[in-house]
Amino acid sequence: MINKNTSLRMQSIVFIGFMGVGKTTIGQKVARKLYRDFIDIDQEIEKEFNMPTTEIFKKFGEKAFRGKEKSVIENFSQQQLKIISVGGGAFLQEDIRNICLSNCIVFYLDLSWEYWKERIGLLIDSRPVLQSRSLEEIEELFYTRQEIYSYHHSKVNTNDLDVDEVADFIVDSLKVAWDIYEPLK
Repeated sequence: MINKNTSLRMQSIVFIGFMGVGKTTIGQKVARKLYRDFIDIDQEIEKEFNMPTTEIFKKFGEKAFRGKEKSVIENFSQQQLKIISVGGGAFLQEDIRNICLSNCIVFYLDLSWEYWKERIGLLIDSRPVLQSRSLEEIEELFYTRQEIYSYHHSKVNTNDLDVDEVADFIVDSLKVAWDIYEPLK
């Protein structure tokens, strides 16, 4: 359910999906195209703790990280005209899902396991959740999280698309939705 008190054009946009699917890169492109501020939730948390995510997990634990993640997402999702990239595990928290789905337009960036695993070498050192896991354990995590990503307003399969193609598709689909639904208000 999308917030009926805020026009569709004014609502912030949230990108969800498994770590490394391109939420930040695509989000930055969409933000530039729509002249909006881009917010990477993990970067905001790192600023508050003044350390990288991997260190936050080591020093304070995942529970502290997830608590901060919830408060930061809650803050930004209630603001208008933002493009927000949330961490791959954010939607594990039902409260975060509900906040985002109620206040924002949520895009799920879907990438198949076959395409995703080609990126693992670029991700493993910077993603605490991946460290010390076998490829089989990571694959299980990948498929387990697919269920939480089923909560969204729109899904984009990014397998055969480059960043610009995905960003253009999202911007074009938003403009169509705005043209269709805004006059109805």
